[in-house]
Amino acid sequence: MKRLGTLDASWLAVESEDTPMHVGNLQIFSLPEGATETFLRDMVTRMKEAGDVAAPWGYKLAWSGFLGRLVAPAWKIDKDIDLDYHVRHSALPRPGGERELGILVSRLHSNPLDFSRPLWECHVIEGLENNRFALYTKMHHSMIDGISGVRLMQRVLTTDPERTNMPPPWTVRPERRRGSKTDKEASVPAAVSQAMDALKLQADMAPRLWQAGNRLFHSVRHPEDGLTAPFTGPVSLLNHRVTGQRRFATQHYQLERLKALAHASGGSLNDIVLYLCGTALRRFLLEQDQLPDIPLTAGIPVNIRPADDQGTGTQISFMIASLATDEADPLNRLQQIKTSTRRAKEHLQKLPKSALTQYTMLLMSPYILQLMSGLGGRMRPVFNVTISNVPGPERTLYYEGAKLEAMYPVSLIAHGGALNITCLSYAGSLNFGYTGCRDTLPSMQKLAVYTGEALDELESLILPPKPRKTRTKKPAAK
Repeated sequence: MKRLGTLDASWLAVESEDTPMHVGNLQIFSLPEGATETFLRDMVTRMKEAGDVAAPWGYKLAWSGFLGRLVAPAWKIDKDIDLDYHVRHSALPRPGGERELGILVSRLHSNPLDFSRPLWECHVIEGLENNRFALYTKMHHSMIDGISGVRLMQRVLTTDPERTNMPPPWTVRPERRRGSKTDKEASVPAAVSQAMDALKLQADMAPRLWQAGNRLFHSVRHPEDGLTAPFTGPVSLLNHRVTGQRRFATQHYQLERLKALAHASGGSLNDIVLYLCGTALRRFLLEQDQLPDIPLTAGIPVNIRPADDQGTGTQISFMIASLATDEADPLNRLQQIKTSTRRAKEHLQKLPKSALTQYTMLLMSPYILQLMSGLGGRMRPVFNVTISNVPGPERTLYYEGAKLEAMYPVSLIAHGGALNITCLSYAGSLNFGYTGCRDTLPSMQKLAVYTGEALDELESLILPPKPRKTRTKKPAAK
């Protein structure tokens, strides 16, 4: 058996009927030219007949009950995995447009995973207009984070459009990093050894963590310093209790457009993403007469996984930044966001890498305690909305000759945070996935539209106007 890390185990601890803690990935493919009528049925059959199931797809909880998940979370290998259960084939009703796909994915993402089985499902969805199909895969957050989830799905894809008879994702094993240590067994001696290592690390890092904590408390008393601290955002429409049903919306833009804005403004790509999201949220809340007087804050996951690490599990830290939603002027709003993210990065970079996991637990423990105690959505939130930007594959990829057209992240939400916006880059585009509570955020799809309009507005403000093409006047015929 394999023990779960502290942060991974916390996602199991806060699982509830209203807050399932799984994340998903939606991939849209175009069928290869000359594909037979049974192309997808045959592909699903091959997927279900796959032999050896690799980690983490073959992991299931050693003790699936709530007490076992809370007290002794550990993985064991499912030696008799039922792929006929995990791999499912669905079809969209006509006309099979983006709306119909969004409705189906929203419904699939609302359903909790079965804790007595390995914690994942894969849905092949046919009937998407323009000769396309979709692949929606969901997996519990205790098994993967955003980065490892993208890498997990990317392993099986290829840049070769002619390649066929490809294995499904759950049969491809990760490459082990050089010098990497094997996972400790879920035994008493291993647990004691791991606890002693953790205690030693805590003692070594205590002074640095104490300084980081003091820095956050100082910023609460001195907001002019620019560092956004936990619990400084308002209680907004986004920060109440949620129900188990989800809404899902998508949007995508060319990366070059966003990078041009980042260059022209002297900011980063993440600054532009935060600006677009903050501007869309400001308009969304203004229309409902629900805009708070103080700015909304964003919790931003930061990847701390080494570039060559093909492992799974959660390896992220967090920073908090202002979205400047109280600022009416677009350029002032962008400047305030840039200042806030710069201060947050400087604060995080002062910590040694060995202390980042402990700092993440220090920062996230109030959030997790809110959820476990039932106070989430009943008190001031740690931050108002989660916004993350996950780097994806840069080259065009294929599966069984089918071209991958787009990838969208489908994330989780919890009490006190009814909206999650996650971006995923792929082959020159940035794909936005909006996951929200169906009951708390009606008309959530407007956010996707408002993000695009915010992009158009910012381009008109900071980019030079494109020169008009002048037509050469033809000489009059003689």
